[in-house]
Amino acid sequence: MDSNTRTHDDEGSRTGVWLIGARGNVATTAVVGAAALARGETTTTGMVTAREPTASLDLPAVEGLVFGGHDVAAESLVDRAERLQERNGIPDRETLAAVREDLAAVDERIEMGTAVNAGDAVAAVADDAEESTSLRDAVADIRADLDAFRDENDLDRVVVINVASTEPPIDDPERFDDLAAFERGLDEDDDAIPASSLYAYAALADGHPYVNFTPSTGSSLGALRDLAERNDVPHTGRDAKTGETLMKSALGPMFAGRNLRVLSWEGHNVLGNKDGLVLEDAANKASKQQSKGDVLESILPEIGHNRVRIDYTPSLRDWKHAWDFVHFEGFLETEMKLQFTWEGADSALAAPLVLDLARLLAYADEHGEGGVQPHLASFFKDPMGVDEHGLTRQLDLLHEYAERHGATGTDSGTGSTDADD
Repeated sequence: MDSNTRTHDDEGSRTGVWLIGARGNVATTAVVGAAALARGETTTTGMVTAREPTASLDLPAVEGLVFGGHDVAAESLVDRAERLQERNGIPDRETLAAVREDLAAVDERIEMGTAVNAGDAVAAVADDAEESTSLRDAVADIRADLDAFRDENDLDRVVVINVASTEPPIDDPERFDDLAAFERGLDEDDDAIPASSLYAYAALADGHPYVNFTPSTGSSLGALRDLAERNDVPHTGRDAKTGETLMKSALGPMFAGRNLRVLSWEGHNVLGNKDGLVLEDAANKASKQQSKGDVLESILPEIGHNRVRIDYTPSLRDWKHAWDFVHFEGFLETEMKLQFTWEGADSALAAPLVLDLARLLAYADEHGEGGVQPHLASFFKDPMGVDEHGLTRQLDLLHEYAERHGATGTDSGTGSTDADD
């Protein structure tokens, strides 16, 4: 950890991180990264919380985070990390050797998860999913696992982070705007309620902060937002912004600010790994395309044509590639073009953000800041509680939050306030 990063000392509160999809590529890379930091095998490059002004907050140390989780995959964390190393070279052999025992210890804290109502594509890649007799049973099992994790590891709080494969969007989410309606759906085993929302409900009902790192429904339902407010629990999401959309959120405001008219923005994404395979299913892909496309619609409301393509290319493994073509018009109706390519290691881009969000949600929880966390908008394609999609302005929200808390050292009472109010 960088020497200028303030953290809880070893005698302070203990934070657990419960990963939904704990044996996936992103979760595995996050656990590898945390263990490598603890052993001095890597640096904090890529972590937002390692830079000022957030580095000055009294955040839980990455080295002290305790990991556990749910998954529907049988492959161990060690085996997954080895496969990532062999296929992608990430992590390198020396780092993997240094953290192998740490991964094995975390693997002992991973329980069988549920993929109920997560779509056929997710069910097809699940090795071993919990077959509960009802949605209420599924929720009870999740709550019991979270309680056991907290008690057995003597934790002060548990941050639940959904890094599982993308689910299809649900039809008519407004029907679950009311908590009573959602709980009636649980009682009636409504097949519109997906696994991500079961996990969110279980977490928020018991006071565990929740992060939806995916485009899945999660805690975005009105009922669950109300539950978080009632129980004063912080939550945030959704769909982490790590690649092509990150570029769009930075470049889009440039065109808007210079009053350049974007005629067309065509984005073509190709990726491998299991997430790419799941996105081959049209229903699951719809969630991802919506969150990626909405960014430009918000920044450039007069855009002429905006399309996003996502294709699975098995040979790419954990790497993702994007090619974007921007056709725009300037002064004297002069038509011009911008083209760029993005090539990134999907898990290496996402994993540090998982660690950042675990630390920031734990901080919000400790300071009594329940509800949606608007200052975390820069982490997501479809941020909850914030209409702003320009990256610089989103980062301003985080920096202002950090500076305000760093100056006062106390709760500012803004954690659940929409930034656009």
